[in-house]
Amino acid sequence: MDKIFDNTQVAFSLKSDSELDRAYFLFKLIDNEPLVRIGTAVTNFALKAHLPVEGLIRASVFDHFCGGVSEDDCMPVMKKMFTKGVCSVLDYSVEGKEDEHQFDAAMKKTLKIIEFAKLNDAIPFAVFKPTGFGRLDLYTKVGNKDPLNFEEHQEWDRVVARYEAVCKLAFEKDVALLIDAEESWMQDAADELVTKMMQKYNKEKAIIFNTIQLYRWDRLDFLKKLHEQAKREGFYIGMKLVRGAYMEKENQRAEEKGYKTPICATKEESDKMYDDTVAYMLDNINQMAVFAGTHNELSSYKLMQLMAEKGLSNNDNRIWFGQLYGMSDNISYNLAANGYNVAKYLPFGPVRDVMPYLIRRAEENTSVAGQTSRELMLIKKERERRKLQDD
Repeated sequence: MDKIFDNTQVAFSLKSDSELDRAYFLFKLIDNEPLVRIGTAVTNFALKAHLPVEGLIRASVFDHFCGGVSEDDCMPVMKKMFTKGVCSVLDYSVEGKEDEHQFDAAMKKTLKIIEFAKLNDAIPFAVFKPTGFGRLDLYTKVGNKDPLNFEEHQEWDRVVARYEAVCKLAFEKDVALLIDAEESWMQDAADELVTKMMQKYNKEKAIIFNTIQLYRWDRLDFLKKLHEQAKREGFYIGMKLVRGAYMEKENQRAEEKGYKTPICATKEESDKMYDDTVAYMLDNINQMAVFAGTHNELSSYKLMQLMAEKGLSNNDNRIWFGQLYGMSDNISYNLAANGYNVAKYLPFGPVRDVMPYLIRRAEENTSVAGQTSRELMLIKKERERRKLQDD
């Protein structure tokens, strides 16, 4: 397998010199854990105190990791990426809302994005988070099969109705819909609901996609059971594969409550779980569609290798690679240049409301070993290449 991810000219072809400098500065900051902690605290204080910092945030971290404040605001970024064959997944990244009005607003936003995607070849998927449509504690109760009172029953019925509304429209508009995964203690209820949507809307192909986090040791077994059910009942499986984003929270809760952590013991075990699950899906690709969400170069090469071994074309529409906007451009743009299906998650929303997402992104980059140093190394390499070219 040719090593394509070292080509920085392709990776950063859309970035101007000043944008490259900004990226280098940002990742330098993120590489310093104390600075991330201080910056997070200062930013939170400034926003709560309503200090005029949104312009500064917009010009720095926001524009690097987000597409804009609205769908229309994202259009220039999406069009630019699409010239290089990289698609977008518009991700309304407002987090932490807990009331019915906000849940209805998130549903309406998702419906709008599905309509928007239908009109734009650059947007092959829509997406939403389960806790965008209902309370985490309610999912937890439903997943645990705890008894619900009358109000909670009504509340859960509204959650189900929101799923039904967006999945029905996705089916009617033929726009694939990704449903994210969150904390393990709320996931059973979400999984059950998404499976019902697959049973209903994935009769001809995968339109509704669930997500499995493969730092969890039980997820390949979950997929195999779902596959048995899909074969019996005659529906297709759509699955987004990620490693996972809640490791510290998961381990801490398991320790506090005295149960076995759902997280693999080592990173190596997580990596193996991810790659084994990709292989299982490729072995059963006639009943499945996979969205491989990964910033891991080795996992990406392994998927490319499997596709080649199985005689699958690079642009087989059942297989997509996905990365986050603002990260791993060396993977995204080099894959697209070689004809693979690639979609960047493109977060958007009001600057103030998207800050929890951006803070999480900075903290994840700080904690993921090697991620930030790789970004810095690649940016540095490209800056040097351009300097030599100009001399």
